[in-house]
Amino acid sequence: MTKQELSQLYHLNREIERMQSRLQELEALAASCTGSITGMPKTPGISDKVGKYTAEIADLKSLLDISLRKCFHELNRLNRYINSVEDSQMRLILSLRYINGLSWKQIAFSIDEHDEQYPRRKHNKFLKQSKNDELNVI
Repeated sequence: MTKQELSQLYHLNREIERMQSRLQELEALAASCTGSITGMPKTPGISDKVGKYTAEIADLKSLLDISLRKCFHELNRLNRYINSVEDSQMRLILSLRYINGLSWKQIAFSIDEHDEQYPRRKHNKFLKQSKNDELNVI
């Protein structure tokens, strides 16, 4: 598996965070739009802001639901891959990096190392070896 494939969960999570933030903004905008009852007929050309925000909110919720399903699928895929790795320390490094989203420094401290380069080098060596193993199988 490549670094890009392993990073998909991270990117999906960032995408979901942006969607959730936008959803909160839209809901706040929709809540701040109050209609005034004047008894006067509506003038053509004046838009219904609450209706517009409601439609955007519904669309965004639908997209958010799809992204959450992708995220769940990606999490399961990553867990299956990580659990297939024989080296327990490498499983921990991969899990901390790609599932928990920790930095290399945080990972180093989690595995009782003080040099953040240690888990990064071990990770890169593992991915390179995995790629070579895949090429040799073909």
